[in-house]
Amino acid sequence: MVELALSAIGRDRPGIVAEVTAILLGHMVNIRDSQMSLLGGRFSMMLLLAAPETTDVDALRSDIERVRGRLGLDAASLVSVREAEEVAPSAPSHIVSVYGVDHPGIVHAVSANLAARGVNITDMSTRLVREEGEAGLYAMLLEVALPAGLDPSGLEGVLRPVSSEQGVEVTVRTLAADAL
Repeated sequence: MVELALSAIGRDRPGIVAEVTAILLGHMVNIRDSQMSLLGGRFSMMLLLAAPETTDVDALRSDIERVRGRLGLDAASLVSVREAEEVAPSAPSHIVSVYGVDHPGIVHAVSANLAARGVNITDMSTRLVREEGEAGLYAMLLEVALPAGLDPSGLEGVLRPVSSEQGVEVTVRTLAADAL
């Protein structure tokens, strides 16, 4: 199998997923994993794909480019990726919520602090909520997996310096286990 990654972003409208997946189906390409969401009014997608060895990747890329133009997407990219090692993915155990007045550096401060302690971010979403004439409120929600040896009750303490330095409110709670 050939491992591929497809990313696309464009003005949100019905039919984007249907048209992109029709192209993939036409090339017998399987979607292994995906994440799709609205970002700032634009629909975005990230797909990890498995294609037969006989796939003409240049023809697939050309078809993706045609659908990008037809749909008016801002960007679409198809690249080959190395096959992932068979390693068990990090299991998220906690949710970190961050809220504060929007300014550059919040994401970096939180992520750098977590990385320095070996905490893996398994999912992250951010939103800027802005009322007319007011400064924006920045909201960030992370699912994290703690390394062995890091006491879950100490995670808030680990993030306390970020809260002070960035002027944001940080809360940590245990993630309820759901099965997909």
